[in-house]
Amino acid sequence: MIIDRLVWQAPLVMAAWLGLLAAVTLWTDAAPAHLVLFPGPGFIAGLPPDVGIIARTDFSVTVAATTPDLARQLYAHGALMVLPARLTGCAPI
Repeated sequence: MIIDRLVWQAPLVMAAWLGLLAAVTLWTDAAPAHLVLFPGPGFIAGLPPDVGIIARTDFSVTVAATTPDLARQLYAHGALMVLPARLTGCAPI
């Protein structure tokens, strides 16, 4: 009974968490860097010159820049999902 609930509730909770992180990333510039999941083949070549690549894997790129609205710029360049990266803990209130 509990396992049946967890099987369908766990993916919903995970999707809600990722959606919340993506929304906060768009609304604020609190994160020092951004994690781009599943970048396209020409994504890195199309980045603005002031965006620095911190890390890169087969399925993600971590970037940083001092310009405001970096997440919006990344979505404009074809990012599928942009999440905050390199946070040290809870955001100050």
